[in-house]
Amino acid sequence: MSVPTMQPDTSEQRPPAARRLRRWASALALSLGRPIVAIIFAFIAGAIVILITWPDKTVDPFTNVFNAYTTLLHGSYGTSVNVSITLAQQFIPLTLASLSVAIAFRAGLFNIGAAGQLAIGGTVADMIGLTHQSWPAWLLVPTMILAGTAAGAALGGIVGFLKAWRGAHEVVTTIMLNWIVFWGSDYIINSPPFANSSGTPETSVLPTNAQLPSLAALSNQWFHTNFSTFFYTVDVSIFLVIIAVVVYWFIISRTTFGYELRVVGQNPQAARYAGIPIKRTILQVMLISGSFAGLAGALNLMGQPGYTLAAMTYSQLTTGFDAIAVALLGNTTALGVVIASLFLGGLRSGSTEMQAIAHVDPNLVLIIEALVLFFIAAEFIPVIRRHLPRWMRSGPTPTLLPVARAKAGPMTSIKTDTSVVEGDAMDVGSESYVDGTGEIPSRDSNLAPGKD
Repeated sequence: MSVPTMQPDTSEQRPPAARRLRRWASALALSLGRPIVAIIFAFIAGAIVILITWPDKTVDPFTNVFNAYTTLLHGSYGTSVNVSITLAQQFIPLTLASLSVAIAFRAGLFNIGAAGQLAIGGTVADMIGLTHQSWPAWLLVPTMILAGTAAGAALGGIVGFLKAWRGAHEVVTTIMLNWIVFWGSDYIINSPPFANSSGTPETSVLPTNAQLPSLAALSNQWFHTNFSTFFYTVDVSIFLVIIAVVVYWFIISRTTFGYELRVVGQNPQAARYAGIPIKRTILQVMLISGSFAGLAGALNLMGQPGYTLAAMTYSQLTTGFDAIAVALLGNTTALGVVIASLFLGGLRSGSTEMQAIAHVDPNLVLIIEALVLFFIAAEFIPVIRRHLPRWMRSGPTPTLLPVARAKAGPMTSIKTDTSVVEGDAMDVGSESYVDGTGEIPSRDSNLAPGKD
């Protein structure tokens, strides 16, 4: 039996540009459709909660719902100051922590340890900043950032090692390590030489040479503007966040390692058959995952006014757990994580104004966040589509392609067109091999690539 011949990929065999554009638009609509519908359903359910719980029944209830959501939006992105607060306090740490969760999801791992990895990153960076205050800023700042990133990677590496070589489930190990780090961080905060000399349960303030400058301060210095550094607190770490998003996209979409981790996450048996080192891949994924979260902890400490850590800070911080929601809502894609971080971060940031002006309990934001995850997990869209009339269903209908019968002789390869099936897509230019009898080999065939 001869080896199947591979036909060279010529420009005539490639799909035309218009077809590729339609395929890209269809994939984009498929990836964004479910999160958007989940958000719409969540807001509708949130409006029902407002209608039921609103105490003053004499006021138009629909006006109350409108006021609640408009003030929520205004408190998030209604003014430049609100935008700055949302980006600085929510978007920057939430995006990095969400990348940590997302890359683990891609490899089939459920990293609940982003909260602990963020905590150890901030704690280690704080320890270095307070210990080496005499260092110049050009040396101290990069050292703190790299140390925080490395600390988060080390914590993630422990989880990856236990998962790959000992079989310990990552959910259990990450939860346990979270609380070890939380209480360890509190112990360091309350211990000399890091504790504040005033006796309050917090560390000393980082020196100026350990702080990240705000964009407002740089603009005032370089362009002679007059921005208030008290209100505009976005710091230069937002550029590091953009770089981290690009790095995540490049790893997932443009590297061999990204392909391998996706295969490991989707089908470990196929990955093992293909020769992908599963244990090493799991360890590497968790190292990268922890590094993203550790970077978030270091930047959040060094960039935001206060520049100190208080006791119980990390055990009460919700960023690490909100990152799970962001990663799921963003479909673990780079662009999706950014959009989901802006959305959920905006909800968190705007809840204060919603409570102050519309007199709506800020816990409504938590209800909406939980409902978004519920509707994503419920997979309503495929169910709805299956019950729609055929003419209302979008997307191509899969059809059976006739297989050309080959003449008796050696195995021949036949190029087939690409068929997109709901919920899955076949690889472009897949090969269908037909033997000399004109029949397709069965799934139970013992044929393997490169073997007779």
